[in-house]
Amino acid sequence: MRKRNRQKKSRKFLIAIFLLGFGIMLFPIVSQIMYYHASRVTVREFNKQASTIDTSEIERRMSLAQAYNETHLIQNGIQDVFTRRQKEGLKEYARMLEVNEQIGYVSIPKISQELPIYAGTTETVLQKGVGHLEATSLPIGGASTHSVLTAHRGLPTARLFTDLDKVKKGDLFYVRNIKETLAYRVISIKVVEPSDLKSIAIEEGKDYVTLLTCTPYMINSHRLLVTGERTEYVIEEQSEQKKANQVDFYKYLFYFNSTLVLIVVIIIIRYRQQVTKKRKRIYRK
Repeated sequence: MRKRNRQKKSRKFLIAIFLLGFGIMLFPIVSQIMYYHASRVTVREFNKQASTIDTSEIERRMSLAQAYNETHLIQNGIQDVFTRRQKEGLKEYARMLEVNEQIGYVSIPKISQELPIYAGTTETVLQKGVGHLEATSLPIGGASTHSVLTAHRGLPTARLFTDLDKVKKGDLFYVRNIKETLAYRVISIKVVEPSDLKSIAIEEGKDYVTLLTCTPYMINSHRLLVTGERTEYVIEEQSEQKKANQVDFYKYLFYFNSTLVLIVVIIIIRYRQQVTKKRKRIYRK
C-alpha cells in the first residue's frame, strides 16, 4: 500500500513538473500572439480617433510638429535663431501629435510588425511599443528631417524589433501620423557603437527615418540602425504586403495550434496507456 502511494505521489509530482514546464514553454508564444492582436486593436483605435479630428486642427498640430523639427535644424547649424513658433513647438514636444498617447504607428511588412509609436524612450514606453527618440525629428516627414524610432528585441511578451535584422536594403516600411501615411525605402543598414550618433544626424534636404534596436540579440553591446529614405506612398503596394503578412501570421498560428494539439494527444495516449497497464495488473491479481 505504501509503495502504491509513493508511486501515485511520484506520478503527480512528475505531472506537475511537466505542466509547469509546458506552461513556461507556452508563455512567450501565447503572450506574443496576444500582443499581436492588441497592437492591431491599438492601431485601429488610433486611425479611428485621428479620423474624427477636424482638418484645421490637424494642420495646426502638424505646424507645431514642423516647428519642433525646425529646432533640430538649428542645432545642426542649418539655421541660427529660434522663432516664437519654434519655441512653442519645442515646448510641446510630441503632445501635438498624440491620440490616446500614441503619436502614430510604424508598419514593417518584411517582419510582419505593425506597432504603436509613443513619445520618448522610457522603459514604460519600450515595454509596450516603439519609442520616438526625443533628440530627433518627429515622424511627420519633410525635407531635412531624420526621425529615430526605437524598440526592444528579445522581450518574452512581444517581438517588436526582434526580427529587425531580417530587413534588407530596398524593403519598404511605413509610418502613420495623425495626417497621413509616409513610405520609406531602406537605403542603409549599420551596426554602430551606442555612442556613435553620426548615422542619425540630419542631412540637408533629405527625409529619413531610422529604426533602432540593440544588437547582437540578447547581448546588446551595439546598435542596429535600419535607415529608410522617403519614397512615394502606394496604397495598393502596402495592402498587398499586409495580406502577405496576415498569411504568414496565420501559418505561425496554425503551427502553434497543431503543436499544442499534438502535445495534448500524446498526453492523452500516455495517460490511457498508464490506465490500461494499471487495470491489467489489477485483473491479474
